[in-house]
Amino acid sequence: MTATAPRIRQLPLVRLLFVTAVLVCGLFGTLSGTASAHAALTGSDPKDGAVVDVAPKDVTLTFSEQIAMGDNSIRVLDPSSKRVDVAKMRDLSGGGTVRYAVDLKPGLPDGTYTVAWQAVSADSHPVSGAFTFSVGAPSETTATVPDQEAGGGLVGTLYDTVRYLSYAGFVLLVGGAAFILACWQRGASVRPLQRLVVGGWVTLTAATLVLLLLRTPYTGSGKLGDAFDLGGLADVLDTKTGAALVSRLLLLGAAALFIAVLFGAYAKRVTETESEAEAKSEADRTGAESGTDDAEVSGGADSEAQKAKADLTFGLGLGGTVVAAGIAGTWALSEHASTGIQTGLAMPLDVLHLLAVAAWLGGLVSLLTALHRTPDIERAAVRRFSRIAFTSVVVLAVTGLYQAWRQVGSWSALTDTSYGQLLLAKVALIAVLLCAAWFSRRWTGLLGERATAGTEAEEETEAEAGGEAGDGDGAGEASDPERAAQLARQRTALATARKKRDRDADTERSGLRRSVLIEACVALVVLAVTTALTGTEPGRTEEKEAGRPGTEAAAPAPARPVSLTEPFDTGGANGKGTVRLTLDPARSGNNLMHVWIDDPAGKPMDVPEVKVAYTLKSEQIGPLPIVPERLAPGHWSASSVQIPMPGEWHLQVTVRTSDIDQTTVEKNVKIG
Repeated sequence: MTATAPRIRQLPLVRLLFVTAVLVCGLFGTLSGTASAHAALTGSDPKDGAVVDVAPKDVTLTFSEQIAMGDNSIRVLDPSSKRVDVAKMRDLSGGGTVRYAVDLKPGLPDGTYTVAWQAVSADSHPVSGAFTFSVGAPSETTATVPDQEAGGGLVGTLYDTVRYLSYAGFVLLVGGAAFILACWQRGASVRPLQRLVVGGWVTLTAATLVLLLLRTPYTGSGKLGDAFDLGGLADVLDTKTGAALVSRLLLLGAAALFIAVLFGAYAKRVTETESEAEAKSEADRTGAESGTDDAEVSGGADSEAQKAKADLTFGLGLGGTVVAAGIAGTWALSEHASTGIQTGLAMPLDVLHLLAVAAWLGGLVSLLTALHRTPDIERAAVRRFSRIAFTSVVVLAVTGLYQAWRQVGSWSALTDTSYGQLLLAKVALIAVLLCAAWFSRRWTGLLGERATAGTEAEEETEAEAGGEAGDGDGAGEASDPERAAQLARQRTALATARKKRDRDADTERSGLRRSVLIEACVALVVLAVTTALTGTEPGRTEEKEAGRPGTEAAAPAPARPVSLTEPFDTGGANGKGTVRLTLDPARSGNNLMHVWIDDPAGKPMDVPEVKVAYTLKSEQIGPLPIVPERLAPGHWSASSVQIPMPGEWHLQVTVRTSDIDQTTVEKNVKIG
């Protein structure tokens, strides 16, 4: 035993789990920052940055998958930040295309308009964005859109934290109940395990209620106060996620009944069965000594008790499995498994995956609790859990590989996307968890080898203690019942203290507790990464969006401002000269443009008019007309030249030297 082992045993289990949970929440907060949604805007009409001659009648948005939108999900703002849409959305989806439109008020003046949109993706995560288009020509705009993305800020952090707690509650509830029924039935009457399972139920129920309340600000305004908006709550109940959360609450009601039976009638039945088994054992010894048939009578009664207990165990196991699968299904029906490819296969496998996680990790925490808080858990229970954990790992491997293929899609997405990187982190953590489980399995084997010898030693010690007490105080006990009761309590306390001392001195049992504690701590981190994965855009979708036409820059940005020098000849008197133009910084957004007109001698040449136009032919944007202001003879400038997007732009400079003489100089320039 190492020098630090006693300190590990002395630290309370609750404090250890609390410290680990704090570390996990810190990791979870970091991971949740990478979360993004599944759906994406794939197109719009007008396009982002487009300049149209006539104001459109409506604005149309096209998405990569089905989303949920309300009448205020699309807002169109004029240059003064006033709404110009009629706030009545139209669903134009059909033929595999997801498209929504909102009508605009008639007679819109020229200028730049901002379109801000917000929706909820099919996998329950909020999405939002904004873009601009111009009527006539770009202009200055004071329209503002929220800097915070949907699902971010304080509400987003709270929502992600509660989602993690809901998964943790599910694991403790389902895994703890499964550990009792399948591994250690006597645990139904053990207080620490009862508190663990009930705590899981309370955590999951409370988290589900909070998620239901936070859903409105999480997918909408982002204001925490809107959590108690009854109108918003009614809207949430009409969504797929709201229906899943309400279904989860109803199933948790059935789970409460299951817990009541498990820790009530079932715990009583197990205790009675064990008492009858002890009585049968005593009757067997008595019958063997006296030659009577008392053993046969007690054997018949014991058989009936065992049958009743087996029937109740089967009923609880079947009912509990149905309820647990239903609760797991509320996640499968509302998150990643319900979207994308092969949803008919993905959803049941996701339910199986969640149940395997609960059986393994929840059972692990239950075993840790039993090892630390109860002195007499049987080695057979540990061995049974070891077999269940192995089966769970196999199920997790099969279902996890399928889900990874379905959500990642390619080897490059495994390393180049947030989802793939989180998945690799989860695989690495599970590898660490399996290493710790291997050590636990070794300690379990050593514990089994010493179990028989330890039991015999305990029986001899108890017999000696009983004999000593009987030799010294037998006469006193017979004459003084109060003294007898006091001595009985002392013997019980002495036996309990001796059993605890022997347990702490057991190297194999101490080693098992340490390895299981490490498993439980790593399992908490695995659960955090798993929760982050459910809120992160799948690699297959992220990679597809990165490769979608129009999502990459059309041309690299130049290292310096665009500079153009071209000769011109209008054909009239004094019609020859040179035009010089600079555009700074030559990127999308606001730019400063200068134009100089020089005569053949290189001196400033004053002309009646200079006009400039920009056209992005690849995106059918433009021409965007610019009329610069005359600053001095031969020098014109425009301080707010709006370039909506990067690309190879066709530049036209028109110079008029008289009422009838003019020419246009054309040149292609790359603007970043």
